[in-house]
Amino acid sequence: MSQQKTTIHDVAQAAGVSVSTVSLVLSGKGRISSATAERVNLAIEQLGYVRNRSASILRGGESGVIGLIVRDLSQPFYAAMTAGLSEVLEQQGKVLVLTQSGQHGQNLQRCFDSLAAQGADGIVLGGAVAQAEMLIAQAQEQQIALICAARASSLDSVDSLRPDNSQAARIATEYLIRQGHQRIAWIGGLGSSLTRAERIGGYCATLLQYGLPFRADWIIECDDRQQNVSALTQDLLHHHPRITAIIAHNASTTLGCYFGALHSGRSLGEDAVDSYFTQKMALVGFNDDPQRESYDSSLTFVSSEARDVGRRAAERMLQRLSQPEAEVQTLIVPPRLVRGGE
Repeated sequence: MSQQKTTIHDVAQAAGVSVSTVSLVLSGKGRISSATAERVNLAIEQLGYVRNRSASILRGGESGVIGLIVRDLSQPFYAAMTAGLSEVLEQQGKVLVLTQSGQHGQNLQRCFDSLAAQGADGIVLGGAVAQAEMLIAQAQEQQIALICAARASSLDSVDSLRPDNSQAARIATEYLIRQGHQRIAWIGGLGSSLTRAERIGGYCATLLQYGLPFRADWIIECDDRQQNVSALTQDLLHHHPRITAIIAHNASTTLGCYFGALHSGRSLGEDAVDSYFTQKMALVGFNDDPQRESYDSSLTFVSSEARDVGRRAAERMLQRLSQPEAEVQTLIVPPRLVRGGE
């Protein structure tokens, strides 16, 4: 096997250990027995593995490498978050290395191992946090700072930053109620989404607070394909014509609802109407990094400012690297209402 083709995975397999263990041996970090280290070093020599330059740097100090793991960079939230993260880190001379773990986080371990092998000082987890528990102990063992920056997070043992999804839904629902709406539906999001669960919780709680009804058949689960959302919106309004407002799960869903409402003969507007025959509807969506000028002025969004989540995650990472023993923090980025055309 040639040196160029030998990888850290080959070394791990030959030594009968995990990739993380090989990374620990290369970096000189963690508690590895002398017998295990000797076995790994023997495999390195036999395979002719070229030791990673970042790992060599790491022995003498920080590598300057910060890793980022996202499920899918095409998702607007994580694209905007990455931009904010990179903006702050690059100002401090850090190098951001991006990896994608797959839609269901199936490659999360491989991404972590790859970043560890490159000598990453810290890793930011974006998405797939449900599968990330197993990485916390590995990060601690390898002395890699771990930050969670995601739409929603259930991790409480590492620093985390996220939007306030429940509050965002409360803002959206209360805004519509103050416009006079009493029959407010919800469209979008999948049942497996923690973000959706948090938002629907805020939506239902606000309706109850104002003594308004919510019905299971007014809460529609679906993906964000606009054609699909449009068809479901039309079906909802056909069977429940008294609905005067819809809250949409994300920006793409909002546009699907928009077209569905138009195809149903509705016009878009904010104020509620009392007449059964007046076909007018309000629409509020969630948008993580809205390009406001590209939307109809009749649309309103609640923005969680994903770019700001990225900036603050970078700042927290820099603090964590300078103070490794600091207390774990959970930071919430507050949402705000953005009226159409603003």
